[in-house]
Amino acid sequence: MMATAYWVEAPGRASLRTEPVSAPGADDVLVRTLYTGISRGTESIVFRGEVPYTEWERMRAPFQQGDFPAPVKYGYLTVGVVEQGPDGTAGRTVFVLHPHQSQFVVPASAVAIVPDGVPTRRAVLAGAVETAVNILWDAAPLVGDRITVIGAGMIGCAVARLARGMPGVEVAVVDIDRAKADVCERLGVAYAHPEDAPTERDLIIDTSGSSDGLQLAIDTAATEGEIIEASWFGDRPANVRLGGAFHSRRLTIRSSQVGMVSPRRRGSRTTGDRLALALRLLHDPAFDSLLTGDSSWRDLPDVMARIAAGSLPGLCHTIDWRDPA
Repeated sequence: MMATAYWVEAPGRASLRTEPVSAPGADDVLVRTLYTGISRGTESIVFRGEVPYTEWERMRAPFQQGDFPAPVKYGYLTVGVVEQGPDGTAGRTVFVLHPHQSQFVVPASAVAIVPDGVPTRRAVLAGAVETAVNILWDAAPLVGDRITVIGAGMIGCAVARLARGMPGVEVAVVDIDRAKADVCERLGVAYAHPEDAPTERDLIIDTSGSSDGLQLAIDTAATEGEIIEASWFGDRPANVRLGGAFHSRRLTIRSSQVGMVSPRRRGSRTTGDRLALALRLLHDPAFDSLLTGDSSWRDLPDVMARIAAGSLPGLCHTIDWRDPA
């Protein structure tokens, strides 16, 4: 069997390669890809060759081939159908943390069944919603909290949609792009431009990937407020001002990262449990608001270049693999 796979050949340059696919073993599944999703922040950093040397091992994606900075086969938002597999998996739609590729073989334990009622294309958001779940486990919001999410990207919007379901919670999403107000309205949360960002916030979650976003979190937190930094800056520095009221207001900044289950749940939930929860949460049709673009697999190298350059805006851009011709 032969498959088409997306590779970053060098920083700023990608291609589609044809490569063999091994036959599945007794405990493996052969998956034919239906859709993949582009994780704009992380995959742009990979495309531009900005993964820091110190993170080359920690940032390896499941089933990644090659090494940073390049050549590397990278990605982790894949939905497909099992064509061969054990224990009744054949014919089931599954989510897999696998790079962009038309078909592949992985252990059956590596796939998660997409629940009935969750549309195939929406299911690519499982990775984003799983990240949002982990962020909220790290953040541990309380009933009635005033919460700000900075950055209306795919992760920030997923966090906001989940957080709004808590009783009495007030959620505002802050983003420099005023067009994001429409998405926020569909998600049922308030939108604010940075110049109008609400203040005295109990909990602020920064997903902006910018120093300005983190600084805004510091400037708008309530006394003893908590800031969860959920962005990944790659090898870019983050410059913020820790003078002023940062110490007198006793603010806390903590990181959140999806590679490990939050310490608050690590003793009782596995990564598999977390992903299964994310897939169940995708029964919510509001998440379709995060699907803002779709392209053929043939255009993937060009689409990734445009996303990394900032010339193709949006939230989750999906890649359609259903036509193999």
